[in-house]
Amino acid sequence: MVTLAEVAQHAGVSASTVSYVLSGKRSISAGTRQRVEQSIEQLGYHPNAGARALASNRSNIIALMIPLRTDMYVPVMMEIAIAVTTSARAHGYDVLLLTGEEGPDAVRRVTGSGLADAMILMDVELDDERLPLLRGTEQPSVLIGLPADTSGLTCVDLDFGATGALCAEHLAKLGHRDIAVIGEAPAVYERHTGFAERTLDGLRSRSRELGLRVLHRPCEGGFDAMSLTLARVFDERPGTTGFVVQNESAVEPLLALLRRQGRAVPEDVSVIAICPDQVAVQASVRLTSVAIPAQEMGRSAVEHLIAKLEGHGRDEVALIAPELTVRASTGPAPAAS
Repeated sequence: MVTLAEVAQHAGVSASTVSYVLSGKRSISAGTRQRVEQSIEQLGYHPNAGARALASNRSNIIALMIPLRTDMYVPVMMEIAIAVTTSARAHGYDVLLLTGEEGPDAVRRVTGSGLADAMILMDVELDDERLPLLRGTEQPSVLIGLPADTSGLTCVDLDFGATGALCAEHLAKLGHRDIAVIGEAPAVYERHTGFAERTLDGLRSRSRELGLRVLHRPCEGGFDAMSLTLARVFDERPGTTGFVVQNESAVEPLLALLRRQGRAVPEDVSVIAICPDQVAVQASVRLTSVAIPAQEMGRSAVEHLIAKLEGHGRDEVALIAPELTVRASTGPAPAAS
């Protein structure tokens, strides 16, 4: 292990000068700073994290609260987490991943212990129990998600309300009048998870304006659950010709069941998915979809958080506009063909 004293000797300066270069607490001439930085790089010196935290009153750690639930599509959550981690590292921060369903207790643990300098929260509910604690602390935080009340908060998210509206508009232009939404697992709606509720609100609102009839059915995903859900849809609305799927694990079972029933996609039934591009293009029918911009959401959350840590951030809601990509799974409604 290279020591601070060895760096000082190599650079021909005092140990205190090296410390000031690292901490930025005092002004150091450009020439001296460059010499110290070159010695640090050549010797491969890494400051002791504990000592650095004590000296600066900073841990240089960001806490990422990402409850991993069985009813959520984990690959998307992990893609966001990776984007957060790589972006934070580029700014000199490490990420502490908190995956338990601790709710407010996790916020108290981070704010009370000094584990991290700031927090990013995911899996945000409309009336999230963690939010009063965030508003009551001076520790910077950013939500990846949108609660019902965003006052005093910084939020980054896909505009899921506009996403739902965009799906309704696409199907309406193709002549579809009866559409079904295959949603997330029931527990997601029972928790009033923001992204699922907002998608449904946006889709229903735009559908009313366009004269579409909408049937929403949550689904656990998987073949058996999708089989029961699809049977219910056609029992209640036999004329359904358009599907919007916001449940990655239900995509392939839905396509397989439609084939089994002799319903061709898109000749008889059109399908739009709200999912990562990878899921859409690798499905058995290339799906028209609205992509989940996971990497952009993660990067944006970190940029907003760094701005707060540097003292020039502000509370705001930053929504990413949805983009619908037309592929092989949507076409004119049968009656309009």
